[in-house]
Amino acid sequence: MAAVTQKSVLASVPTQLLIGGTWRDASTAATFPVHDPATGSVLVEVADGTVADGTAALDAAVAAQGEWAATPPRERGEILRRAFELVTARTEELALLMTLEMGKPLAESRGEVTYGAEFLRWFSEEAVRIHGRYAVNPAGGSRLLTLQKPVGPTFMVTPWNFPLAMGTRKIGPAVAAGCTMVMKPAGETPLSMLALAAVLEEAGLPPGVLNVITTSSTAEVSEPIIRDPRLRKLTFTGSTAVGKRLVEQSAEQLLRVSMELGGNAPFLVFDDADLDAAVDGAMLAKMRNIGEACTSANRFLVHDSVADDFSARLATRMGALTVGKGTRAGVQVGPLITDEAREGVDELVRDAVDRGARVLTGGEKVAGRGHFYAPTVLADVPAGARVLSEEIFGPVAPVTTFADEADAVRQANATEYGLVAYAYTRDHARVLRLSESLEFGMVGINTGIVSNAAAPFGGVKHSGFGREGGFEGISEYLETTYVSLNP
Repeated sequence: MAAVTQKSVLASVPTQLLIGGTWRDASTAATFPVHDPATGSVLVEVADGTVADGTAALDAAVAAQGEWAATPPRERGEILRRAFELVTARTEELALLMTLEMGKPLAESRGEVTYGAEFLRWFSEEAVRIHGRYAVNPAGGSRLLTLQKPVGPTFMVTPWNFPLAMGTRKIGPAVAAGCTMVMKPAGETPLSMLALAAVLEEAGLPPGVLNVITTSSTAEVSEPIIRDPRLRKLTFTGSTAVGKRLVEQSAEQLLRVSMELGGNAPFLVFDDADLDAAVDGAMLAKMRNIGEACTSANRFLVHDSVADDFSARLATRMGALTVGKGTRAGVQVGPLITDEAREGVDELVRDAVDRGARVLTGGEKVAGRGHFYAPTVLADVPAGARVLSEEIFGPVAPVTTFADEADAVRQANATEYGLVAYAYTRDHARVLRLSESLEFGMVGINTGIVSNAAAPFGGVKHSGFGREGGFEGISEYLETTYVSLNP
């Protein structure tokens, strides 16, 4: 196999729009740059799609919907299976591309490729398991028949932090269900999606089933698509603020909508926890993806009897991490996505310190090129500090304490968000109580990672609605039709 280099990877990725099976320039021929967050340098220029391009992409999806919906489920599943195999075979190329545009270390990018590919494999198997039912009317006479059909053309908006996996998590079930798609990847990290679209073409996905629009004018291009009466579904992963605006726009056409939005995940450590395991889990829950994840542990709530010990251990581990460009050997923490993002993280740290929090490690921007921030642990974070209520999206771990289980649950639930909560305890009865009392769509017990293609991913409250992954994931792309049969 030829050596995988930055030059070869960037040369191989498409940089045009994909509309109706054709790669083409934007209607104005305009482009916008994709930057390396570790250096600030421009990697490539990609097509800057317009409103007209968005309409053309939806035209193509609508035109392809009927034939695609009639494609045998096995055929749709085999396309996904071939795509899984192709993505897996190209892990090194896709991982390097992801690291270049997003910044995460190569080891993490490889992990995302594996994770993202698994959605293609999972939904390749679900394509042939779309079931209806047949029953006798309880009152006698007629028969009740139900069947499931694809929702139809779907608009997908994905974030910059997991540029491949957030795409496969939406594309997998849509392909399996028989829906066509218009995909709008994040402007900061469009390259992974463009590369994935090329892989799906190679796997045999027919023209027009997946259309990809890259643009620097997301709101301007997206709104006409969402308001178009031909669109039948909207799926979005991103901030709660943007999600609310999209839901408002979607109401005009009463679209089927699924939203995976922000988080403020509590990480509970009880006095009976295995502290070594809890610190290991904390490192995973906090530092996966440089802390730039909606599932990232945002608040560490620790029983007051073990808080000092836990904080010291966590600070030692966080302080030992190697920060640098993600393509360099041994680097464990890459840059944040933009300098604006880094400034936002630093503001949260400064606010906490001004209110009395102690910095055990880090607490500052890293000098030099790139958007780097030192891994940080804050102890004695007081109630009212912004870092406890706002999504951090960076390598900062604020630690506060609780007195007992009721206090822990009260603090954990004291947020408008409800995506995921983590808890470390060896009390099995407590595990059951926490599972029922924590107001979150997902709960991780004695683990720092909950994401799995075979499990339903999603939240409650301001963290959104709908589920991605698991048996539940494909239902988001299916409508139920009931037929009354008179024999």
